[in-house]
Amino acid sequence: MSIQQLPKALRYGGPQGPLRIEFDRRTGHYSMDTNHYHPAYEIYYLFSGERNYFIKDSAYPVHPGDLVIIDSAAVHKTSDMGVPNHERIVFYFEPSYFEAYAPEERELLLSPFSKGIPVLRLNLQERLQVEELLRSLLVELQEQPPGYSLHVRHMTGELLLFTARQARREEEAPLYEPSPVQKKMTDIVRHINAHYAEPLDLDSLSKQFYISKSHLSRVFKEITGFSFTEYVTTTRVKEAERLLRETETSITRISELTGFENFSHFGKIFKKLTGRSPRSYRNLYRS
Repeated sequence: MSIQQLPKALRYGGPQGPLRIEFDRRTGHYSMDTNHYHPAYEIYYLFSGERNYFIKDSAYPVHPGDLVIIDSAAVHKTSDMGVPNHERIVFYFEPSYFEAYAPEERELLLSPFSKGIPVLRLNLQERLQVEELLRSLLVELQEQPPGYSLHVRHMTGELLLFTARQARREEEAPLYEPSPVQKKMTDIVRHINAHYAEPLDLDSLSKQFYISKSHLSRVFKEITGFSFTEYVTTTRVKEAERLLRETETSITRISELTGFENFSHFGKIFKKLTGRSPRSYRNLYRS
């Protein structure tokens, strides 16, 4: 059975499980409509279509046969590149997933996520190898014969091992040379990441980086997939989450430290993005 003969969507694992898998065949144009970061490590493979993938502070064009590697808690978003229709599979690995492995195995399998190589561009032989592995996994998900879950976990381990070995070989190989405007957007994103606690607006950044306000707004959205305001807000909430989890700093003080103008606005935005109030979020990690 080929990938094209599979249903348009297949799923494995629940929301609280250590491993989740999503396969989708999407028709037409599609861009993620939500800010996206999570504790899980993520591997994304594109079977067909063209995508733009923003990860942490840079955007990458993703083509069929590309493996995308996303570290835990990294902000990321896929967006349309003007080419309709795409097929992709995504693996989500909670940190608990790796506890089943011996320390040296765990270190190897986690290594691709911290190497700073977010996209592995496979040659034809490597692509055929990966797609045969994924096809076998997806057929099991569709047919669910006895022991299919064991087969799925085995194939997932094979994919992680392949990714770890491939990332080691490509550690010194540059993925591609970004354009001048992509480099400038990366610089702007890094500035936001470093100065989220300070006032940030298009007027001041356009002057600082010598780019018109309207051009900055448009190109930022095209390259990152986020509007300027959306990305600034996401960055601030992500840092607020960390402070709520890891410190005893008061919630009012956290709103100040993460650049929100007032506590009421902080509470509304935090709940909008996380689904919880700041206090509820902190209590979740205190229980």
